Amino acid sequence: MAQPEVKLQQDKLSCSICLDLMKDPATIPCGHSYCLACIGSYWDTAEESPSCPQCRQRFSPRPVLVRSSVLAELVEEKRKRMKRKSGPQAAPDEPNQDVLCDFCSEEEQKAVKSCLQCLVSFCEQHLQPHFSISALKKHKLVEPSRQLEDSVCPLHSEVMKIFCRTDQSCICYLCLMDEHKGHQTLSAAAEMSNKQKELAARRQDVQRRIQGREQEVEKLQQVEKDIHRSADEALRNAEKIFTAVKQQIRSRQESEVNKVKKLQEALEEEIRDLRRRAAMVEELQQTSDHIRFLQNYGSLDRLGEASDPTRIDGQPESFRRDAEGTVSELRDKLEELLTEDWSPVPPTGTDVKVLVPQAEPQTREEFLQYACPLTLDLRTAHKWVSYKCPRKAYFYIINDVPVDHPDKFSCWPQILCCESLTGRCYWEVEWEMLYFSWEGFLAVSYKDISRKDEESAFGNNKKSWALQCYDESYEIRHNSIRTPVSGPISSRIGVYLDHSAGVLSFYSISDNNMILLHRVQTTFTRPLCPGFGLYRGASVQICDLWSV
Repeated sequence: MAQPEVKLQQDKLSCSICLDLMKDPATIPCGHSYCLACIGSYWDTAEESPSCPQCRQRFSPRPVLVRSSVLAELVEEKRKRMKRKSGPQAAPDEPNQDVLCDFCSEEEQKAVKSCLQCLVSFCEQHLQPHFSISALKKHKLVEPSRQLEDSVCPLHSEVMKIFCRTDQSCICYLCLMDEHKGHQTLSAAAEMSNKQKELAARRQDVQRRIQGREQEVEKLQQVEKDIHRSADEALRNAEKIFTAVKQQIRSRQESEVNKVKKLQEALEEEIRDLRRRAAMVEELQQTSDHIRFLQNYGSLDRLGEASDPTRIDGQPESFRRDAEGTVSELRDKLEELLTEDWSPVPPTGTDVKVLVPQAEPQTREEFLQYACPLTLDLRTAHKWVSYKCPRKAYFYIINDVPVDHPDKFSCWPQILCCESLTGRCYWEVEWEMLYFSWEGFLAVSYKDISRKDEESAFGNNKKSWALQCYDESYEIRHNSIRTPVSGPISSRIGVYLDHSAGVLSFYSISDNNMILLHRVQTTFTRPLCPGFGLYRGASVQICDLWSV
């Protein structure tokens, strides 16, 4: 008597619309039952006359439905039984939770097998008929599972033994004759066999990624050690000068270490996620339940695919160079601080200010709040840079700049502005092309940049940062290191400087839209002066933003 009762619960007490146990069950004239709210909503959205979602029988006029008390009692008993079997903290997907025998009426025993044909779990005693009765010997027995209902087609209440490759779903033989007619199908067992062959390769790939991330964590740890070593060495020398230098070094040290730690924490979190995925792959590889295997297989593709903004993208060699560059830059900055001519009397009282970086503007209107007026300094212009007005310069062979002025550039066609900038500043320039192609530099530089040797070119030394603009591309230069930059080509370029935060950003401007080309993050030790380099028939004009 237990078997018909279980089948009744499995087949009749679930609503085929919401696929859950029925709430306020109602029976329509054709004999099928649904949740009162589900069938009402289904008919409300139907374009034609009301019909049964399963047998498609139509009704006219629309039937008046009422709650079925008998079915409601059966559903309530089913819910109580499920709650008693699962327990207050039971999770249906946890493999360690015991599955109880569906036939034990008094003292429920632990199930040893589940039958995919009967959709019932059996203890040792109640499983015996499946070994002695000929008809039951053909049934498929699997490890005990709480998810037997997932093996039944929600539309036809038949066991799903077929896999539809067209729709990537498990179906029953009735689905094959109707909704999936003409689709590419095969048995669930055959599809499981095919997918299992892919699991070995997937598992090796996960292990390879774990090893790669662990190696990157080790490199980050070494980078952290290098930063500490460089900072400590600089501190021993800085303490001989004055206390203010020590505070600045510690601030830079903490900033660099925090960056490394954030990357390290992100990688360790990804490693933990990959280990969880490896465990899922191993568990899935060992299951013998066809339907559960195929239903859980698709979830593997959704795990671990989201891109994390702090990922290193699997390029350890590139990251090693970047990390070494960070350490080298830190060391150079510390040496630069220690080799400068410091005042013999350290600042005291209110002369020492702690500058806290602020949030960078997001819209062009916000950037314009920091617009600063700039004027070109004729005294610094190379002999091939022509000066027509205070804000516009040309590449021109003839120039009236005195050849003996000490501030002029003698090796490269460059010019500086008069202003020395600190704080937050923003300016825009407009490039013009006199010939078919052009080349120019937007730069910021310390005032004491060399004027005479080969290293006086913007970006070829430690004292300047430059965006080189071609007619078809961009390039960032600093200390003779060139970095290609991708972005839309525009004749109008915006430059944002946050001196205290060490931020220098370049933007492509078009139709009042700003697109970030490159952001430099470093430490500026002195005021910066905007400058321009002009080549191959280019001209540049400083835009009037402060009167807008």
